[in-house]
Amino acid sequence: MFQKFLNLSRLQKRIVSISADVIALTFALWAAFSLRFEQSLWMPTRDQAILSGLTVVISVAVFVRLGLYRAVVRYLSDRAFLTVVGGTVISAVALILLGYWLEVAVPRSVPIIYAALAFIFVAGSRMGVRMLVMHPGRRNKQPVAIIGAGETGLQLCQALEQGTEYRPVAFISFLKANHRALINGVPVYDIGHVEKAVRKHRVKRLLLALDAGSSVDRKRLLKQLEPLAVPVQTVPSMAELISGNKRINDIRDLEIEDLLGREPVRPDNAQISEGLFGKSVMVTGAGGSIGSELCRQIIRHKPRILVLFEISEFALYSIERELRSINAIEGLGVKIHPLLGSVVHRRRSEAAMRAFAVDTVYHAAAYKHVPLVEHNVIEGVQNNVFGTWHTAEAAIAAGVERFVLVSTDKAVRPTNVMGATKRLAELVLQALAHRQSGTVFSMVRFGNVLGSSGSVVPLFRDQIRDGGPVTVTHPDIIRYFMTIPEASQLVLQAGNMGQGGEVFVLDMGEPVKIVDLARKIIRLMGLEEKTEEKPDGDIEIVFSGLRPGEKLFEELLIGNNPQGTAHPRIMMAREISLSWPELQKILESLGRASQAFDCEAAVELLKEAQTGYVPNGSLSDLVWSNADTCAEAHSSTPKVVSFN
Repeated sequence: MFQKFLNLSRLQKRIVSISADVIALTFALWAAFSLRFEQSLWMPTRDQAILSGLTVVISVAVFVRLGLYRAVVRYLSDRAFLTVVGGTVISAVALILLGYWLEVAVPRSVPIIYAALAFIFVAGSRMGVRMLVMHPGRRNKQPVAIIGAGETGLQLCQALEQGTEYRPVAFISFLKANHRALINGVPVYDIGHVEKAVRKHRVKRLLLALDAGSSVDRKRLLKQLEPLAVPVQTVPSMAELISGNKRINDIRDLEIEDLLGREPVRPDNAQISEGLFGKSVMVTGAGGSIGSELCRQIIRHKPRILVLFEISEFALYSIERELRSINAIEGLGVKIHPLLGSVVHRRRSEAAMRAFAVDTVYHAAAYKHVPLVEHNVIEGVQNNVFGTWHTAEAAIAAGVERFVLVSTDKAVRPTNVMGATKRLAELVLQALAHRQSGTVFSMVRFGNVLGSSGSVVPLFRDQIRDGGPVTVTHPDIIRYFMTIPEASQLVLQAGNMGQGGEVFVLDMGEPVKIVDLARKIIRLMGLEEKTEEKPDGDIEIVFSGLRPGEKLFEELLIGNNPQGTAHPRIMMAREISLSWPELQKILESLGRASQAFDCEAAVELLKEAQTGYVPNGSLSDLVWSNADTCAEAHSSTPKVVSFN
């Protein structure tokens, strides 16, 4: 029966609502007179009946005028109830005025009793229908607790009440005074009683809704929530809400920053802006993880021109579209130029720099995945070493003021080809910095970037969602971590701090044990690790062994005497360098080895180039290790490629 009512058309529902209000108001008038005259079977006179009828008609007309019948019952707000209050007050006043006009005796207490009863009947009927409509849906919703009893938490609660997925059953507050209070009808628990609240209300999910600028220690909070074995998720930031990109009830996994284990490094925006505002800036590898974030941050500092240099057509298309949207929405007025090209082609790079009078180049184009470069040695050398050299020479020829290389901690005492090529790229820039003074070269070295392509965090999450196992290469492997925005900010900061040939590194705090990070993600996703002691656990961690070229721990400095800079979390190292004549000989020999596809010779040259390269395994290039392919390659005349 009730479902049939819900399936009625909007017009039919309004007719039912008006009919119900007519009956309710008529009964309220009869009850008001009956209570006043203390007669349980009070019968109105003809004049009193006319008075009552006119009052009801006027009241319904007022409700129509106030828009009460346009409100959808299941989504009634405070404004709807204020409408009922206003309507009943006007109805009571109409009763008084009609009494004088029709000369019908209306005791002074009757309008007051009538107004109270009318509000109870009209508002109460709607509240009752709303409860009937919402109750079945509430039972099917997942019970959640909201961490944070401030404005953000209240907004989230109200949004979830109207949704179809989650039902707020508890607030977790950081103020002891709020314990046992009620917010929006939902009980509040002190953070010390979070375990009790989860158990009592059978909470299936914890939602972080901390107010902007909250003094809550998020790292300590997450450590407290980990043992509960309940998924912990978060809501969008205030910036995302204001921009309209997200809604308050867009629930998502924890921010990668929350897994970092330290406070994010804050940039000096004034110094960054000074080096970018009104300038012509070029980013190589603009479509990659670091390159694209560099572009997002650079464009907000309003350069005159932003040149996107990228070899991947799809990646270039994606970042150009995103940046044009930011440019239009925020009214930045930046000229964006997307260019397809490879950094190994010097003439293409130089032509681009000259065409747009580039002032600063951020060189983020590189092959960075350790196992892939181990399996593709020559391509790693070409892109990471010669790509950097040719782009740097193009910058010198085009009169670029500053050139910043995005490097890696794997360049420190490398055990893999990728790290060795990045260290040789650093040596190239250091030699060029000493060879000339027109272009200022600097390098930025940082650890693993959380959230970048191939990062462990998205990989672990995907493996957990698939039911496991989570694969970790070694139980003792540790890494320094930073976020993509941190890495990009550091690059931009160094772009202005460099004087020529410096290597900048970030004070990244304590390194993170990868297996501990995996366990943390498992717990914060509401699951339990499966071990020999806990065979009924959800997700197993499997150790797959170190991959080719991988080592247990990474370092950021070759020496032990870093110098401080103007930024408290950025250090500077002047490390061993080679003169340009020495380096030029190495590059020429490496070029010949690359042209002949001689992987062994290329690896030996990387060792001899004072990169500190000590391989921890045998040569594993996929083509070179195939005897048939190798023999075929050596039987043919190598193709000569110009590297200048």
